[in-house]
Amino acid sequence: MVEIISQYGLFLAESVTVLIVGLVLVSGVFSAASRPKKESKGQLDIRYLNDEYDDLKHALENHVLDKAHLKKLQKEQKKADKKKEKGDKKSLKKIESTENVDSGNRKKRMYILDFDGDVKASGSLELAKEITAVLSMAEEQDEIVIRLESPGGMVHAYGLTSSQLERIKKQGVKLTVAVDHVAASGGYMMACLANKIIAAPFAIVGSIGVVAQVPNIHRLLKKYDVDVELLTAGEYKRTLSVLGENTEKGKKKFVEELEDTHLLFKEFVKGHRPQVDIDRIATGEHWYGSRAVELNLIDEVMTSDEYLTSAAKDADLYAVSYEVKKPWNEKIGFGLENTLVRVIEKWVYSRNRELFK
Repeated sequence: MVEIISQYGLFLAESVTVLIVGLVLVSGVFSAASRPKKESKGQLDIRYLNDEYDDLKHALENHVLDKAHLKKLQKEQKKADKKKEKGDKKSLKKIESTENVDSGNRKKRMYILDFDGDVKASGSLELAKEITAVLSMAEEQDEIVIRLESPGGMVHAYGLTSSQLERIKKQGVKLTVAVDHVAASGGYMMACLANKIIAAPFAIVGSIGVVAQVPNIHRLLKKYDVDVELLTAGEYKRTLSVLGENTEKGKKKFVEELEDTHLLFKEFVKGHRPQVDIDRIATGEHWYGSRAVELNLIDEVMTSDEYLTSAAKDADLYAVSYEVKKPWNEKIGFGLENTLVRVIEKWVYSRNRELFK
């Protein structure tokens, strides 16, 4: 037993040493990455989804259909392509001979943007760039689809991101939000701006509430005779503190601020989705898609794939994303961090097997 404890103690010491060395290496690279630098320029990536869907269909046809049937389909496809090409040329000549282009003569365009949100809504900059680009081309007959995934986060961050979606509404372009996994709290703040919200049957929707958590170690510091001096100007400059003693007056003010934020959230949702019973759904709860539709939180239970593949029959679909190239030091830093984690995991696993086999 003593030998096992001794070996385990040695194992812990080795683990801590490996971890410290790894952290030092990673922090060195990240410190270089965090030095002041010019804003990285990105580029717009556009994919024509109709072709991608057709490629999937043709790939399956080549494996499933017999040669005779496949040959017949290919001939029909060639005729359709020639007919379409002639139609496009005629439309182009008509446009060239007309001073003002009649947008009603073309197919509807759908622009698909992806937003995968975190607590800070970090992707808001890229989303803003994508919306700016799309709004330079989109017209009233078109549609913008946001494939939204977010567990929520900071109020001010998601407030700004929601304002980006509001630009779409102001220009008169239809906005659809599709939720396949989760759009809670700040995520739903964004979603409720849409003309139409769709969600998968078990996608998490809602959680219209506000939460704040502040740790306090005042009693621990007091136990070891550690004083914390907190100096402020203004009665409510600091309501709650991590290190100092929190007063009932400060707690009460903090709760008032939370309640006011919640009220603003409810007014925002009600303003954009008047069909919801705001008192029923603004309890901080969340619902799955099949239940959310009953509460008018969403309009239809459907996955984004189903919605887009169905729309591709009558519209041109373009997936638009703004990609920012990371500097070499950031790439190395994140790569080194991931590699280090994997190495430590394997090392800990192997050492566990050696000690306790």
